Amino acid sequence: MVVNCEQVWHEVSDYLDGEVGVELRAAMDEHLRACKGCSSLLAGMRNVVSLYGDERMVEAPLGFSYRLQRRLEENSHPTRRTFFGWAVAAAATVLVAGSFEAARSYGLGRTPRSAHAQAGNHVPPDLMVLVYPEGKTFHAAGCPFILDKKNLRPVAAQEAQREGYVPCVRCMKQYLS
Repeated sequence: MVVNCEQVWHEVSDYLDGEVGVELRAAMDEHLRACKGCSSLLAGMRNVVSLYGDERMVEAPLGFSYRLQRRLEENSHPTRRTFFGWAVAAAATVLVAGSFEAARSYGLGRTPRSAHAQAGNHVPPDLMVLVYPEGKTFHAAGCPFILDKKNLRPVAAQEAQREGYVPCVRCMKQYLS
């Protein structure tokens, strides 16, 4: 195997570290004996490696270890300010959730049987009305929109509202808001 100068320049670092194959090492040894430029390059590389390989050549400044240790400790522990920020965020979340729960429970007094139902206004409490057992509205006697006349039961309007029934929008519209 024959190598040229460019190949030596490319492989000189591996050559110094002993990381080239036996055949390439023999070819580079032969080329370095014959080529003064490449042997100068090898000598210069050895000089650089020996200079920078010496620990005394690159010493850390006085107090460097102490300053490094202090900075690492400062950055590794969470600060009180960070904890305070998280505590405020958690308190705000609890406050918002509590407000929604309070607002929701405020309207739980009488739940109508239908989400679309309107509560009646000034319905006489002793007015007798008709309700279906599985229905959502109460009707006045004679309402043309009563479909199942067999299962109707008469109750007072006050009792019907307490059970969650709401006035029929057709026959009881005078009591709707």
